[in-house]
Amino acid sequence: MPLLATLPNCQIPPLALFQMAAPLTMSAEIEALLAHECQTIGKDLIHAPGPDFLDRCFVPSSRTPQVIRSLGQLYSHGRLAGTGYLSILPVDQGIEHTAGASFGPNPMYFDPENIIRLALEGGCNAVATTFGTFGTVARRYAHKIPFLVKINHNELMTYPNKFDQILFGSVREAWNLGATAVGATIYFGSEESNRQLVEVAQAFEEAHELGLATVLWCYTRNNAFKTAEKDYHVATDLTGQANHLGVTIQADIIKQKLPENNGGFTALKFGKTHQAMYETLSSDNPIDLARYQVANCYMGRIGLINSGGESKGATDRDEAVRTAIINKRAGGQGLISGRKAFQRPFAEGVELLNAIQDVYLDQSITLA
Repeated sequence: MPLLATLPNCQIPPLALFQMAAPLTMSAEIEALLAHECQTIGKDLIHAPGPDFLDRCFVPSSRTPQVIRSLGQLYSHGRLAGTGYLSILPVDQGIEHTAGASFGPNPMYFDPENIIRLALEGGCNAVATTFGTFGTVARRYAHKIPFLVKINHNELMTYPNKFDQILFGSVREAWNLGATAVGATIYFGSEESNRQLVEVAQAFEEAHELGLATVLWCYTRNNAFKTAEKDYHVATDLTGQANHLGVTIQADIIKQKLPENNGGFTALKFGKTHQAMYETLSSDNPIDLARYQVANCYMGRIGLINSGGESKGATDRDEAVRTAIINKRAGGQGLISGRKAFQRPFAEGVELLNAIQDVYLDQSITLA
């Protein structure tokens, strides 16, 4: 049943588009999120996702017909095809977190083919992973699901670890693998961020010349961003500015962690601020915090997808649905969720991905 059917006095569209993967635990927090209306940045200012999103927001842009075709492939695949929303399976954690730590809970994913199978059977718009993974299965699957090739990584074998993203291959190599899009990470705030910014901007320029779409992981990384009181790596003022830098280098989609607090600039005493950032453009509500992230993506002209986060076990499904509700009601375009799906039995991973997608298919869940 549609998600809101479990709430009192809710009007459900007469033609349900889908069935929920499983009943949702309707906590008081979920009910509050579903009832929230933004009093910060109004929904009338947001370029909302929808079936005509590419026509409204990308056709007038400088993107070439080849890039728009690639974006069309992303938005036209899987269970969310034609909705303007995205569900992407990312599995590059074998590099970022070590393969043993990533695939230990479910060793079948040491085999790259199972990564692609999960994305296909899970109804995803695309699968995001490494040159090596795609290189082993490209001929079998490049025509069955859009490939998003992650071109840089933090290799984490350097001791002590450092916050750096280095290129693992070229945009041309991704194109030869049959990629629809390339993805990259910039660690904004790290010592190496200026070099990463130049590298990724150049790579995205080449990707657009070849007709590929571009996705930027706009993460913040600096030991000073985590204080005894709060972790400002997930502050909406810092992550929002990272998003704004990402759209400035013409990323077509922004990936960002869901914000959890605000006031990073003021607490850390750097950057430029305005009182509106903390008084009128956001609030403590999770949806309002995420709305500020969307605003920094040119008011939604560039889609914001939030990360699904690490797997915590039995609560993963409800946490993933909560994140999807926040993202959708804020004006975001979907989730890119990996560990919650692939660190569990295959069928349960498919069910979790479907549960996320069900939120975006539910027409009764609208912009706040």
